[in-house]
Amino acid sequence: MSAAGKASRNHKGLSRSQARLAAVQALYQMDLAETDLAAVIDQFKAHRLGSEADNGTGTGAQADPEHFAGVLEGVVRRQREIDPMIDQQLAQGWRLTRIDSILRAILRAGAFELIELGDVPPRVIISEYIDVAHAFFEGDEPRVVNGVLDSLARKLRPGELPER
Repeated sequence: MSAAGKASRNHKGLSRSQARLAAVQALYQMDLAETDLAAVIDQFKAHRLGSEADNGTGTGAQADPEHFAGVLEGVVRRQREIDPMIDQQLAQGWRLTRIDSILRAILRAGAFELIELGDVPPRVIISEYIDVAHAFFEGDEPRVVNGVLDSLARKLRPGELPER
């Protein structure tokens, strides 16, 4: 995207950060309630992506509806590819199906962005999803998100992260 396009997006107050948070909430809802993809996108766009989606962050930014829908559609489309990749990064004995559904949604969304959003640096994606994890968890989960997404980024996008 051009600098003018980025400035225009920021001027409109659309936030990818808020879209990521909403996407995780929607993936969680889809997982628990087995809600249809189109229905959950429509519901979130109609009722949850406005300024009330600010969630007390004080940013005043509205979630970017295109990014929100893109993450959801991408996770659903590529889930059979994403889940085994995440499974391989989890500690021995842990399976993606065994972990908390919100944590599962965070990892799936982050993995999708690492796979498909080559214009977004992996550090940005990892940092954003760590922030999402902090919105839901106070324990070790943000560290799990960091470890899993960092390992995936090193495999999916070699050379884009500094050496350990």
